[in-house]
Amino acid sequence: MNKLFFIALVALATLAGACSDSNDEQARFSIRLTDAPGDYQEVLIDVQEVQINVSSEDSEGGWQTLESTQSGVYNLLDFTNGMDTLLVDEYLPAGKISQMRLVLGDNNQVKIDDVYYDLATPSAQQSGLKFNIHADLSAGITYKLWIDFDAGRSIVKKGNGGYSLKPVIRTYTEATSGAIKGVVLPVEAKPYVMAISAESDTIGTYADVESGFYLLSGLEAGTYKVKFEPSAEYAEKEIEGVAVQNGLVTEVEAVTLETVVAE
Repeated sequence: MNKLFFIALVALATLAGACSDSNDEQARFSIRLTDAPGDYQEVLIDVQEVQINVSSEDSEGGWQTLESTQSGVYNLLDFTNGMDTLLVDEYLPAGKISQMRLVLGDNNQVKIDDVYYDLATPSAQQSGLKFNIHADLSAGITYKLWIDFDAGRSIVKKGNGGYSLKPVIRTYTEATSGAIKGVVLPVEAKPYVMAISAESDTIGTYADVESGFYLLSGLEAGTYKVKFEPSAEYAEKEIEGVAVQNGLVTEVEAVTLETVVAE
């Protein structure tokens, strides 16, 4: 049910800002919570904190808190049958994410026959619900991650009449965009680079003033024309038929702009 959106993964994005002043070396990652139907009126989960681990080992030194997590109490049954809610949407440093954990507060409840019962979640409150998430993020690619919480199997009735939360969750990701990268010279041309397609919006960026590198990210799958619009001293140039696929970065051959010949 509850796509353990807690996939703190998202918060990773916060770290991205420390890497560079642009998004050239980052991936965009969103985490969404969804749920499978269960025989309850409400299932309330108190999300307090999401953390991720970018190290290869389960060490405290590798855990980082995601500051952008949308904390609060969520009714998982609001997100069934294809519905979901956005928990995180951030730019993260390209690289690997090994684990994540969700720390819950005290306001976890299930509603049955118009009566609310507290859900006991001791391990989640103390150290967080932990998940192995081996995700490889590529710069310029947009990813979505869903945490699917199976409420029907995750709520357990105890002998004393109470209920406990023992999450049964699955996670899955989807690369929802592609990207185009390349180098355009000379750097003095300071060109504006655009990816143009009849089926989608035009995406543009300026080439790096020191290297000429450019990255056009967040592109829908399809075929694009890459257009270079430099300063007045240089001639425009276009490259046709650049194919973009979801989850991949298409590298265009290096481009050299010619100076305008005065008549």
